[in-house]
Amino acid sequence: MTFDLLEWLNLAVRWFHLTAGIAWIGSSFYFVWLDNHLVPPKQGDASGEVWSVHGGGFYHKQKYQVAPAHMPEDLHWFKWEAYTTWITGFSLLVLVYYVGASSFLLDPAKSSLTASDAIMLGLVSLAGGWGFYDVLCRSPLGKDNRVVGVVWFAFLMFAAWFLNSVFNARGAYLHVGAIMGTAMVGNVFFVIIPNQRKVVAALMAGREPDPALGKAAKQRSLHNNYMTLPVLFIMISHHYAMTYGAARPWLVLALIGLTGVAVRHVFNLRHRGAPTGRAMLVAGAMALVMVTYVSAEKLTLPAEAKAAAPDAAPASYASVQPIFARHCLACHAEHPSNAAFTAPPLGVELDSYERARIYAPRVKKVAVDSEIMPLGNTTGITREERDTIGRWIAAGTPQ
Repeated sequence: MTFDLLEWLNLAVRWFHLTAGIAWIGSSFYFVWLDNHLVPPKQGDASGEVWSVHGGGFYHKQKYQVAPAHMPEDLHWFKWEAYTTWITGFSLLVLVYYVGASSFLLDPAKSSLTASDAIMLGLVSLAGGWGFYDVLCRSPLGKDNRVVGVVWFAFLMFAAWFLNSVFNARGAYLHVGAIMGTAMVGNVFFVIIPNQRKVVAALMAGREPDPALGKAAKQRSLHNNYMTLPVLFIMISHHYAMTYGAARPWLVLALIGLTGVAVRHVFNLRHRGAPTGRAMLVAGAMALVMVTYVSAEKLTLPAEAKAAAPDAAPASYASVQPIFARHCLACHAEHPSNAAFTAPPLGVELDSYERARIYAPRVKKVAVDSEIMPLGNTTGITREERDTIGRWIAAGTPQ
């Protein structure tokens, strides 16, 4: 029996990250729903209230726009869900993309970065993203959430394009998600919680709290709400090669991100009881454009592939086995020689004809059509070799 500490640590942190993320996103969505359903109270000095029923019980929730006249003895702070999500997410980024930078982050065809240079660039992108976003919110432009949204989206789109030009596409996607996640937890750590503490301190001292503190915290919370769905997509994107494997993955990410924002806006309008017809049309149109673009782009082959002879002879396993040996078996063998893996990724083994035949459709998707494997093309597989694999699969994987 073997015990792989790094693999078990990866699983534990990923599970922890998922659990914390569910808790953070769930509470965030709930409080946005709560805000959107508040009605003027029938009595008392609260700014809004709502009655709800759940789990066999009735709940009466009240909101004070600034603060109640008297502070309660017990006050719950929603912060650790956000902090834990970021800490575990950053730990995963280190475990997978920084410890395994040569396999999961670098792309020799795009840049000559060393592993240490790539890691430093990744860390700078997280800090720089938060700095840009925070300055934007505090600037005069920050008074209009629509302007903030447009400028922040443009920044993220540029970051996706730039990171994709130096990292492999999967690494670029995950860093864009980490930039947004860092901005979201930065909102909680640097703005929302400190502002709430100032309000509590003012009340304890008998002073009138500054309404601007609550307004700023509310704005950052709203921004987090709209960033949630794009971040969730990026968390699962590595399972869908047709997204990050596209010729322009940064554009695919932008379209999917906009679709997520539009869907979130529909729900926010619905929770407020506002008309959603126009927003639903926009969300539907965005989804249609996104799916159409990604599907059409996958049908567009590189120029080298178009130049290949359409009547080229079918390939046999004897012609593709050396290609697998050179470019695939370091990872996709029963016992990988690549130090980043102790077992073949996703269970795909290509070290025999029987196994290669079984996994041929998956190989076609990631190595022939989308060209995302080998990851970062660290082995230097050529278009001609990909075409040979494609002809073997098209011929029915003959032996």
